[in-house]
Amino acid sequence: MLDDKIKKITGEFHREILKINDIKKLENLRIKYLSRNGLISSLFNELKNLSKEEKPEFGKLLNNLRNMVTNQLTSTRQKFESASQGPTEKIDLSLPGFAGSIGSKHILTQTLDEIKSIFKGMGFSVFEGPELESDYNNFEALNFAPDHPARDMQDTFFINKDFVLRTHTSPVQIRVMNSKKPPVRAIMPGRVYRNEAVSSRSYCMFHQVEGLYVDTDVTFAELKGTLVSFAKQFYGEDTKYRFRPSFFPFTEPSAEMDVTCYLCNGKQTGWLEVLGCGMVDPNVFGFVGYDSEKFTGYAFGMGIERIAMLKYGITDIRVFFDNDFRFLKQF
Repeated sequence: MLDDKIKKITGEFHREILKINDIKKLENLRIKYLSRNGLISSLFNELKNLSKEEKPEFGKLLNNLRNMVTNQLTSTRQKFESASQGPTEKIDLSLPGFAGSIGSKHILTQTLDEIKSIFKGMGFSVFEGPELESDYNNFEALNFAPDHPARDMQDTFFINKDFVLRTHTSPVQIRVMNSKKPPVRAIMPGRVYRNEAVSSRSYCMFHQVEGLYVDTDVTFAELKGTLVSFAKQFYGEDTKYRFRPSFFPFTEPSAEMDVTCYLCNGKQTGWLEVLGCGMVDPNVFGFVGYDSEKFTGYAFGMGIERIAMLKYGITDIRVFFDNDFRFLKQF
């Protein structure tokens, strides 16, 4: 019977201490079990009713019960006291706060976003293509002759005889024209790769934006109007421009566009080359199944690094890829 009482009180204590959530209730629990008139003391009083043989056994059980209850109450009290003290470190609420560091877009991304915004405002859609491109899309379908210098290993990263790291974003023009019927009005931004020596003016990887417009009766005058509108929006309304004859395998006639030097505020009369352009060569239409007797089109391309360097007066292309916060935070 005394054994049953010990088990019962042990179980009740375990259930009750789990419900304790403050020191006041903990003290009431201590009084209930460990005070002079508590439950455990009443069990000790019952030892006098046991035989000499039973007293040592039950005395040991009661001592174990009292020690267990005491230890549980002590550890629980320590937890409550530690929680009430809070952190030892004091915080001076009168001190000013620290402003968080907020990231920003890379200057190349900002430049590209501005270019895309201008051309989207003129009705151009944006298309992207893979950086690992077939030799066919990168060269052949763009009217590059088999012996063209750009096919040489000194200029192009060849993966194998059939695939290269694209040397320009013009292959996306081929992909777009193969998937869409005219009219097509699109720009194609992306990374490109050239097997060139790294210097302040050249890098083995850079970014381009190609543009393409194909429809009936597209003229060179429309090409000029589009690019002049872009230049004035990007560089300023006072920007002067000129077109010089040039050569690209995939356009005929071809030209390069220069704008006046805006970095010197008109103090000098120099010209800055900003892009290449021209009317799409009829041979290119043959590769994509367009009727060159019915459709005409123009194409243009510009380097994002070069555009950003000219606009912001940056003299070394390598700083775009150095991840130097002193440079990046300027933008």
